[in-house]
Amino acid sequence: MSESRRRWPRQVYDHGSDPDPRFSLANERTFLAWARTGLALLAGAAALDALDLPLHHVVQSLLAALLALAGMLTAGSAWWNWARTERAMREDAALPGNPAMVVVVAAAGVVGLVLGIASITRALT
Repeated sequence: MSESRRRWPRQVYDHGSDPDPRFSLANERTFLAWARTGLALLAGAAALDALDLPLHHVVQSLLAALLALAGMLTAGSAWWNWARTERAMREDAALPGNPAMVVVVAAAGVVGLVLGIASITRALT
C-alpha cells in the first residue's frame, strides 16, 4: 500500500503530489486559527446566554443562537477550507477563497450593533 493510501482524508491525499511541507503546515495553522475562532464564537454564545443583560430575553436568546450558529459554521468550514486548500496545493491549482470570513463578520456585526444600541439606550434612560 502506498503512503498516500494510508493518509486520511483520502479525498485530499489521493490526489497530486506532496507540496512543500511549509505550505501544508501553514495551511494547518490557518485551519487551527479558524477552529479557534469557531470556539470563541461558541464561548461568546454561551456567555451571552448566561449573562443577565438589559435586553429582552428573546433578543438575547436570538443573539446567542446567532453566535452559536456562526461558531458551528466557522468550525465546520475550517475543515472544509483546509481540505480544499490542501488538495489545490497537491494538484498545483489556484487556491480557493474562504467564504467563512463573511459569516464571522456578519455575526459579529449584528451582535455588536444590537448590543451597542442596547447600551446607548440604557445610558440615555
